[in-house]
Amino acid sequence: MDLDIEGNAALVTASSSGLGQASAKALAREGANVVVNGRSDESVAEGVEAVEEVATGDVVGVKADLTETEDIENLVQTTVDEFGGLDHLVTSAGGPPSGPFLDTTDEDWYDAYDLLVMSVVRTVREATDHLQAGDGGTIVNITSRSVKEAIPSLVLSNSVRMSVIGLEKTLSTELAPEVRANAVLPGPHETSRIQDLIDQGVERGDYDSYEHGLEERGKGNPLGRIGDPMELGDTVAFLSSPKSGYINGTAVPIDGGAGSSNL
Repeated sequence: MDLDIEGNAALVTASSSGLGQASAKALAREGANVVVNGRSDESVAEGVEAVEEVATGDVVGVKADLTETEDIENLVQTTVDEFGGLDHLVTSAGGPPSGPFLDTTDEDWYDAYDLLVMSVVRTVREATDHLQAGDGGTIVNITSRSVKEAIPSLVLSNSVRMSVIGLEKTLSTELAPEVRANAVLPGPHETSRIQDLIDQGVERGDYDSYEHGLEERGKGNPLGRIGDPMELGDTVAFLSSPKSGYINGTAVPIDGGAGSSNL
C-alpha cells in the first residue's frame, strides 16, 4: 500500500534505537524525509545509518536531550529548516526505572514526568504551528500498554504515561481538523533492551540460547511471540498517513492481543 507520504517531513524523537527507530524507518521507507534524534552524537550517527539503509527520502540526525527545552526548540526548528516544514511528529522516550511504589522517591516521580510527559508537551508546543500550516499534519505518541493494564513493579510507567493519553485525546479535538493525534501502546517487542535481557538470561542459565529466551518471552501471548519493532513502526507510518484520515483520538494496542482489557 502506498501511504502517500512521499516528500513529507517527519520528526521522530528518541529514534536512534528501539521503537522510535522502527517508526523512523517505516516513515523513511515510504519516502518521507525524516529527522532522527538521540542524546549523543554517536547514537544519532548510528540511528541515521540504520534509517538510511531503508530510506527513499532524506535522513538528518539531530542530537537533543528531550528533558531540555532549548534542545527541543532546536530539534523542531532544525527539522523545519532542513525540510521546509513539518508534517508528522512521532514522540517516543525511554522508559523510567522499574520498582515498587514504596521504593520510588519524589525525584523519581519528577524525573519520570519530565521525561515521559513534559518532553511530549514541549515538543508538541513547538511543532503545532508547523503541523497546522501543512496539509494534514499528524501526531503519534508512542507510550505503553501499561496505560490500559498496570504492569507489576512499573509504578512510574503505569501512572505517568496516562498523562500522555490524556494529552493525546485533548490534542485530537483542539488541533483538529488540521492535525490528527493518536497513540500506540506497545507490548514487548524485540528491541535492543529485550535482546540484552535475554542475553543476560542466557548468561545466568535461565535460557539454553537466545532463541529459547525469545520463545519463552512469547509464551502466554495469543500469537505465541513478542513483536517485531517494524510491526509497530508500520502502524505508526499508517497512522501518519492520509490512509488513516478518519482515525483521530485513538490509542491502539500493539501487543499481539495479550491485553485482557475490552477497550
